[in-house]
Amino acid sequence: MSFILGGIKLSIMLETENLKKYYPIRGGVLKRKVADVKAVDNVNLGIIKGECFGLVGESGCGKTTFGKTVIRLLKPTAGHVYFDVPPDVIEQLRNPEGSSQGGSKLEKLRKHYDIATVKRKKLKTLRRKMQIVYQDPSRSLDPRMLVKDTIGEPLLVQKIGKKSEVRERVVEMLKKVGLGEGTLYRYPHEFSGGQRQRIAIARAFITNPEFVVLDEPTSAVDVSVRAQLLDLFQKLRKDMNLTYLFISHDLSVVECISDRVAVMYLGKVVELAKTMELFHNPLHPYTQALMSAIPIPDPTVRRKRIILTGDVPSPVNPPVGCRFHPRCSQAMDICHSEEPRLMDIGNGHIVACHLMSK
Repeated sequence: MSFILGGIKLSIMLETENLKKYYPIRGGVLKRKVADVKAVDNVNLGIIKGECFGLVGESGCGKTTFGKTVIRLLKPTAGHVYFDVPPDVIEQLRNPEGSSQGGSKLEKLRKHYDIATVKRKKLKTLRRKMQIVYQDPSRSLDPRMLVKDTIGEPLLVQKIGKKSEVRERVVEMLKKVGLGEGTLYRYPHEFSGGQRQRIAIARAFITNPEFVVLDEPTSAVDVSVRAQLLDLFQKLRKDMNLTYLFISHDLSVVECISDRVAVMYLGKVVELAKTMELFHNPLHPYTQALMSAIPIPDPTVRRKRIILTGDVPSPVNPPVGCRFHPRCSQAMDICHSEEPRLMDIGNGHIVACHLMSK
């Protein structure tokens, strides 16, 4: 897949189309479904090959659910997820009416390339190419397994190389993440938080993936270790030719590592732009409020804070129209009745806000 950004043709690694992930709420004696938690609702995103794509928003907005859904740790409720699909194939899938392929052939193509519908055997193969690093390594690492077994397990499950080569590969990966051979026969509880996260990174990267979801990987460590981990992610991305989806609520970290950033609110993307453009020219009122909350290291400089009133609406029953309008000081009549569409205002800066059409 490919698209044009700033006059340059870029290759797309992963793309979502009308992606939804709902969690059913059941009630009554028969436990019938009475409602849905709309964690991810109709999201369309494209992640460029080789970039670090940042995804930010408040807690509960659907960031982690989106990350887990695109790599099929969670099965989508609806929509499509295309991973490294040839441009001619994606064109056929997008425009079935103009395709020379029959309906049955198009359905076969969709089953083969759409991660949302692939079966177990194909999904296991995809696991080599798509990995995730979780927020808390103390919960994601098995406390009963030695480091050598923790990192080497993906190689055995995926049958990558010979069993006799596993130890050598594990040692090589440990060195890449800044740990030595002496860590092989130790347990996770014997390490600091930063070292445990490096072990988790080594486990995720040992299969030589192409796409990695980083789910707030630096939020459980202190500032100095955070900087070291960010440098490590940048180095590994360059050395291994990786593509990242970097999920975080820390805007300063996202600004440091991301090439483009999407802002999510209540299951929907409300703004998307290049990192520098978004941080210097936020257009959506929600993005502006987030930016105003970033602390400035100079105590003599004050930034005008935008304080959002009210609570975040429930994803079970989101507001009609724009989902942000109950907390927006600039809301208009149309915001209460009509949902805004994502509009490209130039240079890849996309915003979903009725203020842009005034």
